[in-house]
Amino acid sequence: MHELNGIMIIPTGLDCALGGDAAYMPGVKLISNCANNLIINPNAVNASDINELPSNALYVEGSTIDRFLEGKLNLRKTKTFNKILMAVNSPVGNIEQNCKNAAIWGLGADVEMVELKTPLVMKAEINADGTAGGTYSGVSELVKQLSNYEYDALAIQTKIDIDPDTENHYWKHGGVNPWGGIEAIVSKDISQRLNKPLAHGPTGNVRIVANELIVEKTMAPEAISISFMFCVFKGLHKAPRLELDITKTGNQILSRKDIDFFLTPHGCWGRPHEAASNLGIPIIVVEENTTCFSNGFTYPENKHIINARNYLEAAGIISSMSAGIDYKTVVLD
Repeated sequence: MHELNGIMIIPTGLDCALGGDAAYMPGVKLISNCANNLIINPNAVNASDINELPSNALYVEGSTIDRFLEGKLNLRKTKTFNKILMAVNSPVGNIEQNCKNAAIWGLGADVEMVELKTPLVMKAEINADGTAGGTYSGVSELVKQLSNYEYDALAIQTKIDIDPDTENHYWKHGGVNPWGGIEAIVSKDISQRLNKPLAHGPTGNVRIVANELIVEKTMAPEAISISFMFCVFKGLHKAPRLELDITKTGNQILSRKDIDFFLTPHGCWGRPHEAASNLGIPIIVVEENTTCFSNGFTYPENKHIINARNYLEAAGIISSMSAGIDYKTVVLD
């Protein structure tokens, strides 16, 4: 019997109504229960010190999903666990050491820490169009230094500089998560150079807001977290590895031909959407999960779009696929 495999993305830095702050675990758990394998980007499940990653969810960096759908690589499911290399800036602080030991003790993970000779510098900014972005340096030096290490997945924990007014506005009023954009940009750059599963968690951005403010519930995991890092270790612990030889096959290997649906918020269209459309994969657009571009946003015609009002309706559509029926036959016209 054919497995039902899908992709669910919640992009970073676009002010997604659901998952734009600190993951969207209820939705991920619901959709993963409708499929055999669900590929998700880290932003969908990274909730600072919380990550309720379902056992059948495959934690894959966003631009790697792009390349996967474009046929540039396959995904090899991990049978046991990954050796994680933890890259940090110098000097190593107590919080980095505690994060490493928490991953070892809390997950039973194999973690090796490396102190970067050249710091990875990141600065978060809000772009003129309302999305999150920023600037960075030190990636080339990081890639060169890490080429001397043997590991399966890369966890990066470094500070992200941010203007205090921007940070305070976010805590008090919500909106676009200012750190997410530059994290996505840097992760993409490093991923394309190293071809390893990876994710970034910030340090030094801790605000003791849990006792000062009652934040939006979607932001609460950030407000009560200390390290913003354990979610990264949880995701990478058994993340699928990147198989660059796309001719290889096997029970543990997923290719783009195995994907049956692509689930996306409303108001975004990029490389993964275009690739999924070219493959004829149904693109389920969740209208309730808006982005900063949703107002007036229109999708290209003839792109295999299925509109769902919310994730409950999307789950029904996917369950219909699993049952081998046309979802349109379940409801009256």
